[in-house]
Amino acid sequence: MRISIFGLGYVGCVTAACLSREGHEVIGVDVNELKVSLLNEGQCPIIEKGLPELIRAGRNQGRLSATTDVSEAIQSTTVSLICVGTPSQANGSLDLSHIKQVSQEIGVSLKEKESYHCFIYRSTVLPQTTRTVIIPVLEEASGKQAHIDFDVCFNPEFLREGTSVHDFYHPPLTIIGHQTARGASTAAELYESIPAPIEYVSYEIAEMMKYVSNTFHALKVAFANEIGTICKAIGVDSYEVMRLFCMDTKLNVSPAYLKPGFGFGGSCLPKDLRALVYKARDVDVYAPVLGSILESNRLHIQRAVDYLVRKRVKKVGVLGLSFKEGTDDLRESPTVVLIEQLIGKGFDVRIYDPEVYLAKLHGANKDYIQREIPHIATLVSDNLPDVIQSSDLLVVAKALADFDRDVKPFLGDKPVYDLVRIRPQLTGMPSGYEGICW
Repeated sequence: MRISIFGLGYVGCVTAACLSREGHEVIGVDVNELKVSLLNEGQCPIIEKGLPELIRAGRNQGRLSATTDVSEAIQSTTVSLICVGTPSQANGSLDLSHIKQVSQEIGVSLKEKESYHCFIYRSTVLPQTTRTVIIPVLEEASGKQAHIDFDVCFNPEFLREGTSVHDFYHPPLTIIGHQTARGASTAAELYESIPAPIEYVSYEIAEMMKYVSNTFHALKVAFANEIGTICKAIGVDSYEVMRLFCMDTKLNVSPAYLKPGFGFGGSCLPKDLRALVYKARDVDVYAPVLGSILESNRLHIQRAVDYLVRKRVKKVGVLGLSFKEGTDDLRESPTVVLIEQLIGKGFDVRIYDPEVYLAKLHGANKDYIQREIPHIATLVSDNLPDVIQSSDLLVVAKALADFDRDVKPFLGDKPVYDLVRIRPQLTGMPSGYEGICW
């Protein structure tokens, strides 16, 4: 395949060299004449392990070259990867001037081309940039229509400086944001020799993935450093603690808990988090990441309250009361907090939770229910159809039942507010369905 790569910075150089090694004919494009000259001389414009050898081999084999001429690159290739920078501005927003400029220049060159071309953007941009910024620029400059005359894909990169060549050949997955099957298959051809699954998604999901990944990496660094600082202050070996922590790949380093939903609660997480934050203060360690978790959880519960207030309904049915499925434990349940606020705001609330209903009668939590939340316990019913039919809106706080079988027959057209993502259970979405964060 004949490929042009726009932007010979870190991502562009690595991508160009690696694709040339895979047998593709690659032309690098950059406004910086020094970078172009270095590449054409077989020299590496950046410092990166293993990259000089790949560039030298690509030049010697005649598969890698560079130019400053955009038109030459577009006319002589069928696929273009755009890897120009998107630096931060003073206020934190992205500077899209480079990506707009190169897209405009590409579009002008595309106007004179009759054959098919696929543009694959790798520059890090926020969701909706491809659809609302990049494609309009390409269409206006070329006078052609995206997805018909040419294709646009978004293919985020996850290359770490210092190990980027290894990362290119050993990705956990390859993500291709696309609009057409033609564009997706063209982009996928670039990675047919790479042993990793390919996920075909929307532009917006592909764009968001880089930000989610990098934000989580930053969060992990800050988390580990705050834990390490607390450990040092109290005389505990932080490296041994984190070594053991990372050995747990079922809960700690795993997909567990990484699913958007409602707030956390129960007898452990809030209590232990408060204790650790208190201990940090006690040993004069400021831990803002740890200290913000409970506030973030409170705000998430408040989002649910605010949503229901905005709906202007008075009768609310709630499926689920305990803090998670499979338990009657109500200690620090976020649903209890939600219901208490709704009651305080004058809502008429009915609750269905068979696990709590049994506990109210003879379970281990009977005393807690009678002592701590008797006003809520009286609202718990064992009659699911009655709870549904007597409400103006249904809140799903636990996946207690087969929604299609047990709930939908009594639902009618009343809205559903989902806190646990029951969508996979549904054969058809009820009108007025909405998830708390999806």
